[in-house]
Amino acid sequence: MSEKIPHRFIAVEGNLGAGKTTLCQMLQQDLNSKLILEQFTDNPFLPLFYKNPERYAFPVELFFMSERHKQLQDELVQADLFSSLTIADYYFIKTLLFAKSNLSEEEFRLFQKLFNVLNNTCIEPDLLIYLHRPVEELVESIRKRGRNMETEISADYLQKIQNAYLEFFKNQDRLPVLILNVEGMDFMNNPVEFEFIKQAISETYSIGTHRRSYVKD
Repeated sequence: MSEKIPHRFIAVEGNLGAGKTTLCQMLQQDLNSKLILEQFTDNPFLPLFYKNPERYAFPVELFFMSERHKQLQDELVQADLFSSLTIADYYFIKTLLFAKSNLSEEEFRLFQKLFNVLNNTCIEPDLLIYLHRPVEELVESIRKRGRNMETEISADYLQKIQNAYLEFFKNQDRLPVLILNVEGMDFMNNPVEFEFIKQAISETYSIGTHRRSYVKD
């Protein structure tokens, strides 16, 4: 397939363990794009949050919001003379979706006010990709990568995050969203599956939500 991608900025989203970062790294290498990876391990509250979510939800989400906004602003305003495509393994809206799932109603109302101020200055992607996997696959993926701080993540929590994303996609009318059903896929080791994803992102999409699924022979 042609490697010409009709987008300047693609953001890849998905639940924990969906394969966002792996896919972005593969696309960056294959398409010679600029790559933005979220530095989530720098959040000092994250290990504490996984052990005691109610106590540490607000500081963990505030830290994520400020760091994501700063990183996207710094990276996206810098013109890359060697690449016409930028790929990120997150989009700023995830800040609000995770916060809505993790915060109390009172905390979320305050958080949303702060989010709206920062969101008004964020550059939106030309295409937002969402990698959709069943929760059972996410649990197995998280187990296999073996990060100590993720051992407390439950299937119920993953389901809550997944529901937040899907509810957002139902109502959003600001940008093109492509939900890729990657259930059972191993695009890291299967070139045919990776080509399917490349073909999907090489197309243009109207504003709204679109869905594609890989059909095995």
